[in-house]
Amino acid sequence: MQELSQKHLLGIKELTSEDLELIFATADNFKDVINRPIKKVPSLRDITIANVFFENSTRTRLSFELAEKRLSADVINFSSANSSVKKGETLLDTVNNILAMKVDMVVMRHSSPGAPHFLAKHIDANIINAGDGTHEHPTQALLDTFSIREQYGKVEGLKVAIIGDILHSRVALSNIFALKKLGAEVMVCGPNTLLPKYIASLGVKVELDVKKALQWCDVANVLRIQLERQQIKYFPSLREYSLYYGINKKLLNSLDKKITIMHPGPINRGVEISSDVADSEHAIILDQVENGVAIRMAVLYLLAGSKMA
Repeated sequence: MQELSQKHLLGIKELTSEDLELIFATADNFKDVINRPIKKVPSLRDITIANVFFENSTRTRLSFELAEKRLSADVINFSSANSSVKKGETLLDTVNNILAMKVDMVVMRHSSPGAPHFLAKHIDANIINAGDGTHEHPTQALLDTFSIREQYGKVEGLKVAIIGDILHSRVALSNIFALKKLGAEVMVCGPNTLLPKYIASLGVKVELDVKKALQWCDVANVLRIQLERQQIKYFPSLREYSLYYGINKKLLNSLDKKITIMHPGPINRGVEISSDVADSEHAIILDQVENGVAIRMAVLYLLAGSKMA
């Protein structure tokens, strides 16, 4: 079988465009699997995977767990809230104790940027980054880009606007890397206070007016305001943010074309996006959730290839 160029999935930055295409082609096959009556395949029957989450997660953790079970892997779930981390155990000790149970792969979410990269240097298991602080969230970017490809039949040449809290978003950075590698044009849009100073150096357009961003793009990927990561106030109030940057049906109807609306979730309805948009024919938000399982199956399967060879 074909293999990825990397032993781990630490971020999109390390992957090649060929890696992305291989993941998408594999996900296409797995999407057929999860839409048939018997949704399970024995591909990872002898592989043990630990889901190690040091930060809260619903969609990502459930999506990984379902992907692992669809592939017939043995699954261990670890949550730091009920673990010896509370007693002062280090990240490396925690993971080494899990690996002593003969685990082959570790899916990890951590609040510190670079935590998966640190682990990858110290342990033999394959590491999959399920989100590290405000750095990267590679599988989210893969499923977002895969969903765009499914919707339009291509990614190259499309215009994608990423709108919202870019400063605190790991989804934004991974999406920029993935979209650029596959030939899309990318724009970021949000209040000046929520745009990183370095953002233009990544080769993206910067726009402060949300209507201009929507008029420019084919696809708008709308990000939530991450209040849990904000130590200071970046704008006066959520009501004011919604007034200037919230996307509603009236705003979409004022455009002279139809665009696709995406959101990685969880949605703050009535803040960055209104319910009449989230539930409209413009949105492919639930398609993203379904595609998340197929993409994570593909990543797990491809990374496990060397162990099964």
